[in-house]
Amino acid sequence: MDATHIIRDSVTRVARLRTTAASTPGLARAVSEVKRWQARRFSATYVDLLHAAQYQSAARFFLEELYSEKDYATRDEQFARIASALERLFPKQVVLTAVSLAQLHGLTEELDLAMAQHWLVNAGLPDVSRYIAAWRAVGRYPERLVQLDTVLQVGHELDRLTRTPGLRLMLKMMRKPASVAGLGALQQFLERGFDTFAAMGSQGSGARYFLETVQVRETQLFGLLFDAPAATCEAQIARTLAQSI
Repeated sequence: MDATHIIRDSVTRVARLRTTAASTPGLARAVSEVKRWQARRFSATYVDLLHAAQYQSAARFFLEELYSEKDYATRDEQFARIASALERLFPKQVVLTAVSLAQLHGLTEELDLAMAQHWLVNAGLPDVSRYIAAWRAVGRYPERLVQLDTVLQVGHELDRLTRTPGLRLMLKMMRKPASVAGLGALQQFLERGFDTFAAMGSQGSGARYFLETVQVRETQLFGLLFDAPAATCEAQIARTLAQSI
C-alpha cells in the first residue's frame, strides 16, 4: 500500500473512533481524561530529561506532539485532504515520517478509546488504580509494543532528517508551498521535530541516548502494568508521579 492510502486509511480510522466517542455519553470526556493522565505520567517518567538542557526540547516535543491530549483534528484534516500531494511536495524521507506519524496516530486513538471505555466503568476508583485497571482490561500487549516501536521510529526518522544535507533549507523553502497546499500543520511538525533533534547534536549520539531512554523506560512501564502485582504497580506509579510535583 502506498503512502497516500496508508495516510488516508489512518485518518479515516481516527474519524470513526471520534464518532464513536462523541456518540457515547461521557466517552469523549473519558478519552480526554485518559490522554491527560498519560501526559502527566510521561512528564513524571521523564522529569529529568524535561529539566536537562540537552534533552528538554526533545522531551517536550514528545510530550506535546505524541503523548498529549492535543487536538490533532486540523492535522488529520490536512492529511486526508491532500495526502496524495505529500509525495509530490516533500522528499521521500519526509513522506516516510508522515506515514509513521499517521499510523501512530491511528493506533494511539484506538488504544485510548479502549482505555476510556474501561475508565468509565471504574469511575469510583482513584486515578492510579483506575488507570491500571483500564490498562489491564484492554491488554493488547503486541499492539502496545507496535505503538512504542512506532513512536521510536518517528524519532529515528526525524533524527535521520537532521543529517540529510540541505533538508533544513528545503523545509524552510517549503513553508509557503506547504501552506498553500494546506499542509501547514505537517510543515510545523516537521520543522519543530527537525530543530528539536538537531539541537541534541553530537552527530546523533544525543538523539540515540534520548530514544534509548524512552525505549527502556516505556518497556519497564509495560512490564509493571502488565505483570506486576496490582499493589506493587500502584505504589511504583504513585512514586513516579510524585517526582513531578
